Amino acid sequence: QVHLVESGGGLVQAGGSLRLSCAASGSIASINVMGWYRQAPGKRRELVAAIRSGCSTNYADSAKGRFAISRDNAKNAVNLQMNSLKPEDTAVYYCNADIQPGAGRLYNYWGQGTQVTVSS
Repeated sequence: QVHLVESGGGLVQAGGSLRLSCAASGSIASINVMGWYRQAPGKRRELVAAIRSGCSTNYADSAKGRFAISRDNAKNAVNLQMNSLKPEDTAVYYCNADIQPGAGRLYNYWGQGTQVTVSS
């Protein structure tokens, strides 16, 4: 069994910062892409940022210049540093990863989500 566990959400004022962390646990042979998605009430889930095993990254336009994604391959972890937060960043943030749990194919996993609320 593979699990993704997120932490670091919370309530912050506009202009503030939060750091989200996600750690993968279980039987893991390798991890390819790790990323963060978010879903605001009434909206579709959207990609915020992703990072590949070689550490190349991509960001949503809304996150560029404000958010930074990083990963610790030794800990099977991915982090999202969010700065200059805006009320429109309010959403449930989900960790996502493509993980090879053993010999064979990659599977896509989701964390349980962590709430980020930015007050104006």
